[in-house]
Amino acid sequence: MPTGAVITADIVNSTLLSRGQEGYLKKRIDEILKGQRYEFYRGDSFQVLIMNANMAFDIMVQLRAAAKMEGSAFDIRCSIGIGEVPRVVKDLHAANSEAFIISGRAFDELGKGADKLVIKSMDEKLNIALTIQACFIDYLFKNLTSKQAEVIYALMQGSTQAVAAKKLGKAQSTINKHAKASGWEEVERLSNEYRTITSLIG
Repeated sequence: MPTGAVITADIVNSTLLSRGQEGYLKKRIDEILKGQRYEFYRGDSFQVLIMNANMAFDIMVQLRAAAKMEGSAFDIRCSIGIGEVPRVVKDLHAANSEAFIISGRAFDELGKGADKLVIKSMDEKLNIALTIQACFIDYLFKNLTSKQAEVIYALMQGSTQAVAAKKLGKAQSTINKHAKASGWEEVERLSNEYRTITSLIG
């Protein structure tokens, strides 16, 4: 079986979202996960099957930025499980291949504490590096403002700062300021390092 990734997630403080906020967030989630197999359950929880494990980190960052855009109280709590996935999955909830098991167990361990992200594979040595990455992303997102999240979201979708400025109707200097304050350079570096790590799995 190929190596893929499974994200198990829920929306933090979803009950505090207004109907309008919930609609905007769900729309962004749909946009981010376009082309992936995913299902919502229990209202604010969802699971995503990503056949290319290299994409999981960037998808996770976009999901969390999308939530933070609605206010600092919101976030996406999630686990990324990296492992074997079948080429055909009929029902995500009933799937029991390696990546699903790793993701589900990791999410259960995450609980309701301060940590919002865990990344795991079957390789314990590589998990050391993945844990450091998860901790760093949590640190960067802890105090992320909605404006900073908006910039991270645009840049993660492939926009340059100039394009993001036009898209968001802001001066490029403002985009640059928010990018620096949000740790955008560090996010980019972590994304590249994640892909290096996942290339060693399988």
